[in-house]
Amino acid sequence: MTPQLQQAIRLLQLSTLDLQQEIQEALESNPMLERQEEGEDFDNSDPLAEGDSLTLTSPQEIASTSSEQHEAQLEEGEWHERIPSELPVDTAWEDVYQTSASSLPSNDDDEWDFTSRTSSGESLHSHLLWQLNLAPMSDKDRLIAVTLIDCMNPQGYLEETLEEVLEAFDPELDVELDEIEAVLHRIQQFEPAGIGARDLRECLLLQLRQLPAQTAWLEEAKRLVEEHLDLLGSRDYAALGRRLRLKEDELRQVVELIQRLNPRPGAQIESSEPEYIVPDIIVRKDNERWLVELNQEAMPRLRVNPQYAGFVRRADSSADNTFMRNQLQEARWFIKSLQSRNETLMKVATQIVEHQRGFLDYGDEAMKPLVLHDIAEAVGMHESTISRVTTQKYMHTPRGIYELKYFFSSHVSTAAGGECSSTAIRAIIKKLVAAENSKKPLSDSKIAGLLEAQGIQVARRTVAKYRESLGIAPSSERKRLL
Repeated sequence: MTPQLQQAIRLLQLSTLDLQQEIQEALESNPMLERQEEGEDFDNSDPLAEGDSLTLTSPQEIASTSSEQHEAQLEEGEWHERIPSELPVDTAWEDVYQTSASSLPSNDDDEWDFTSRTSSGESLHSHLLWQLNLAPMSDKDRLIAVTLIDCMNPQGYLEETLEEVLEAFDPELDVELDEIEAVLHRIQQFEPAGIGARDLRECLLLQLRQLPAQTAWLEEAKRLVEEHLDLLGSRDYAALGRRLRLKEDELRQVVELIQRLNPRPGAQIESSEPEYIVPDIIVRKDNERWLVELNQEAMPRLRVNPQYAGFVRRADSSADNTFMRNQLQEARWFIKSLQSRNETLMKVATQIVEHQRGFLDYGDEAMKPLVLHDIAEAVGMHESTISRVTTQKYMHTPRGIYELKYFFSSHVSTAAGGECSSTAIRAIIKKLVAAENSKKPLSDSKIAGLLEAQGIQVARRTVAKYRESLGIAPSSERKRLL
């Protein structure tokens, strides 16, 4: 593989956010590249400026300039020695050109933002330590508290027993088990409610005890959690009603109160950076036609800087001139790679929209079966290329933002001899479960029977697999009180 092809493949598989970072690093490291700001008018009199400009707005605007045009432009320049358009196969980029943008350090820039590159979401550990610093406590109790906090998992539960925590202390500190338990009770008053529990029962009780005393059915909820949590887990509502001596409507309100509690209180504290999605493709309907466009705001408009390109002198082999020549060629190849990426993305997205018009018009249930081979055959590319294009690339549609891979799904035969996509079957299963009787939820076998009645032949195990992929619990766990 030539360095040009290696770069094109690497850019092709980058997500939009990663590509924006790659472009920014290229702009910072290569003086031959420049960005066109909105409303800025470049001087197009320079031959290189016109040939190497890149406007990411439409398929017509992103059409690449042919290599013959580039050669003609070089002949009109101020040098005769031509830069090679191709490098030998398996040549490393660093063997010919100086370090690329990604390898250049950017932390010595005066505008380098330390906070944006090192900050992360607050962790449960730091959140609890922050509250601990505000609590009046002796040095010995504070040491115990820090140890207990270190023993908590991200869900907020204490993973070690108090005896194991006691063994971790130096005997000279003279720490007693009662002291550890007393400090634990203080930590259990921290936010979020339910933190520091040793099991689910204690976690729910801690949250119930922090509710206002006038909360309806509070005492019954405490009794249920403390004495009959196993019956609630098995959804044996008849036995629960008898044990608590409650009618069905009363029991339902008690259960609803418990269901409002959080069994994983530590998960409320976000510990990771939020991930943002920038769509690469925008699909909209205009006069009954679906239009496919590249996201104009996803990437900047790039071109070769005509002023710096004019500094390259003919028949000059000095170090400065060689460096500028290398930077010029690297800029041209980078722009070509971007053009190739966006042309390929447009071709693939257009074919996907053409194939999945039913989904855009009617939703998931109208999704058609689609595999990589279908798109690869339509656009005349290899399946591996289609796989790279559809990975971490997103399409904005009137129905929401979807990864391009979402539109690909296997098929299931129908009674009429046709095919139904797995995505459509999942949508039907979700619809059936949403409309089921919560007292008698549909089993996987029953759902398979209902699908068969619609002409879709699906085995019970396949239904179970689709149901699990949708995050829908089994019928035994979906049983509810009306």
